[in-house]
Amino acid sequence: MRPAHTPNRQAASPLANRIGDEATPDQIAAAFGAVWLELAAILSPIIGPLGVAALGQRSLHLASETHPWLAAARPGEPARIDPGLLVPLLAKRSRDEAMAASSTFLHTFHDTLSRLIGASLCERLLQSVWDATKATPLKSQPKQDPMT
Repeated sequence: MRPAHTPNRQAASPLANRIGDEATPDQIAAAFGAVWLELAAILSPIIGPLGVAALGQRSLHLASETHPWLAAARPGEPARIDPGLLVPLLAKRSRDEAMAASSTFLHTFHDTLSRLIGASLCERLLQSVWDATKATPLKSQPKQDPMT
């Protein structure tokens, strides 16, 4: 059963806080990869890497119902997700497809975790990932001066 999206979240997804309106699929994919690494870093000490992988696999399965091409990111083992495979898939799609699929995956991941541990604890654990004030949009990141 597909988890329902909760309307009380701060933003559509943590990606909305990290990319600009004109982000390319590559930028969307890179932002998704960064969010996934943050989620894994926050949750692995609590539920273990296999727990994070299982939640990711379930989320990917559910997101694949809406975006069937996401199924290519699932390697053969049913309990594993490889975000390294998902990032290039997102980068090959149109901007709208990449944004929609990555947002669907992240919403589904959030909702699945929320159903397992409760909404309040989920929000506290993932607040730093979803928090708009801590993210710098990719388009506004300062360019590094090669002379410094």
